[in-house]
Amino acid sequence: QAVREFEALNDLMGRIVSYASLLYAADTADPKRQKFFGDIQEKITAISSKLLFFPLELNRLDDEMLEKAMAKSELRHYRPWLEDLRKEKPYQLEDKLEQLFHEKAVTARGAWDRLFSETMTSLRFEADGEKLSLEPTLNRLLDQDGEKRRRAAEALAKVFKENVRLFTLITNTLAKDKEISDRWRGFADVADSRNLANRVEKEVVDALVAAVREAYPRISHRYYAMKAKWLGKKKLAHWDRNAPLPEEPTQVIGWGNARETVLTAYGDFSPRMADIAGQFFAQGWIDAPVREGKSPGAFSHPTVPSAHPYILLNYQGKPRDVMTLA
Repeated sequence: QAVREFEALNDLMGRIVSYASLLYAADTADPKRQKFFGDIQEKITAISSKLLFFPLELNRLDDEMLEKAMAKSELRHYRPWLEDLRKEKPYQLEDKLEQLFHEKAVTARGAWDRLFSETMTSLRFEADGEKLSLEPTLNRLLDQDGEKRRRAAEALAKVFKENVRLFTLITNTLAKDKEISDRWRGFADVADSRNLANRVEKEVVDALVAAVREAYPRISHRYYAMKAKWLGKKKLAHWDRNAPLPEEPTQVIGWGNARETVLTAYGDFSPRMADIAGQFFAQGWIDAPVREGKSPGAFSHPTVPSAHPYILLNYQGKPRDVMTLA
C-alpha cells in the first residue's frame, strides 16, 4: 500500500513538473513562463524532499526480507523498480546529506542548466543582413550555397566567441558540481553515475567507444574524404561537413510529406508502432514550428507512465528534420 501511494504521489508531481517544463520550453524568453517554471520547481522540490526517506529506507531493508516480500505479495509488480533502486544502494548517503543534495539541485546544477538554455535562446546571429535565432542559423549550414554556409558558420563563431566567458563559467561550474557529487557518492570514474542511471555496465560502454574509435579511419575519415571530392575541395571546411551533395535537389519537405514518410517507415517495421506514432500527429503531441523564444534542438519528453510523451523539435523541412521527427 505504501509503495502504491508513493507511486501515485510521484506520478502526480511528475505530471505537474512535465507541464511546467514543456510550457517553459515552448517559450523560454517569456517572463511569466520563466517564473511559473521556477515556482513549480521550488514547490515540487520542497514536497519531494519530504518523501526522500521512503526509497532510502527501502534500501536499508535486508535483501532476503525484500526478496521474500517481492516473491509472495503485491510487491511482485514493483520488482523492476525495487531492483533498480537497490543498484543505487552502494552510493546512497546519510539522510541529511541526501536531502541537502536534493534541495540544492534547483540552485546548483538546475540553475546553471537554465541559464545556458535561456542564453542560447536569446542569442542572435547576423548573416546575409538578417538577425536570426540559433535554429534558422544552423539550418543555413545545410544550404546548397557554400558561401551562405560559410557566412552562417562565421556568424555562429562570432557570437559564441563573444559569450565564451559565460559558457566557460557554466561548463566549469557544472563539471565541478558533478565532481563533488561523484566524490561524495564514491563513483570512481566520471561516467560511472551516468552508466548507473542508464543501467549499463562500464565494460559495455567502453567496448562500444573502442569499437567506434577503431572504425574512424574506415568510416568517417573515408566519408569526409569522399565528400570533399564530391564538393570539388581538397579538404572540407567545418561548415561543409553537413552540406548537401551537389546533385541533391534543393527542396523543402512539407509537414504532410514528413508525416507520411515517418508513418510509412514505422508501418513497414511494425503496424502497431505506426498506430502509436500516428497518435502523436492526430492528438497534437508534437510541437514542430520554429518560433522566437522556443528551445533549440529537439527532445521527446517522457512525462509519466500514466500519460504519454510529448515531442519538441524545430522543423524546417530538411531531410535531417524528417529523421529527427522519426
